[in-house]
Amino acid sequence: MTGDPTHQVFWFASRALGIVAIALLGVSVTLGLAMAGRVTRRPGLPARLKLLHEAATLVTLGLIATHAGLLLFDGYLRPDLTGITLPFALAYRPVFTGIGIIAGWLAVLLGLSFYVRKRIGTKTWRTMHRFTIVVYVLAVGHVVGAGTDGRSWWTLALLSALTAPIVFLFTYRVLPAPHPLRALHRRTVMSAALAGGTRTT
Repeated sequence: MTGDPTHQVFWFASRALGIVAIALLGVSVTLGLAMAGRVTRRPGLPARLKLLHEAATLVTLGLIATHAGLLLFDGYLRPDLTGITLPFALAYRPVFTGIGIIAGWLAVLLGLSFYVRKRIGTKTWRTMHRFTIVVYVLAVGHVVGAGTDGRSWWTLALLSALTAPIVFLFTYRVLPAPHPLRALHRRTVMSAALAGGTRTT
């Protein structure tokens, strides 16, 4: 990349904030899936995770906005406001920057929907919130396709570390729960087996 070195500062800063944003987005999605799947049942822990989830989401939204806004001062891309707010309007890698902009707007919509949950209804809010995983997938595609170092080993390693728990928790979330009667029968059989083993010893 050429141009005034002082202008490149904004490019490097935007890239750095983008990496931090995808990391925090991954953390936020992981916390959300953990709470939705009721993986954590320790008393008091869900409330703390909820606070962390909300904080991570708000900071991520701020980072996304700053990540895009800094590009307005980049001397190489020279985008206008349309280029950083409308999908596929930017000439630089338009497909991958476009899906990044879509991911950003979806993140804003879904992240701030928490504060209007009472107005739109809990059921509607939960239905909307299921699309958070789509935001993460689009964001990963944006990082890999639009970033100049999106395919570097350290970026791929970071994305792999962020994605692994999300895949696990998402799979846990969507898999059908065992039938209550089947689970009760299994526990009864196991209890009888243990009781029988106790009597014979």
